Amino acid sequence: MTFLFCSPFIFCHNAFAYLDPGTGSYILQVTLAVLFGALFMIKTFWENVKTFFRALFSKKGK
Repeated sequence: MTFLFCSPFIFCHNAFAYLDPGTGSYILQVTLAVLFGALFMIKTFWENVKTFFRALFSKKGK
């Protein structure tokens, strides 16, 4: 199934396509949004891990 979907893209010899200047900025914008979204998700996850281990190993009483 994957091969049937990808075969037109693999075996195409000539593509007369036009990418206007706005396309490059859109691709850059989407790439940066994905990158910063992933970094924010990792940061949030890491804060949760740190909070969990601080609560686990903290002293309960004095």
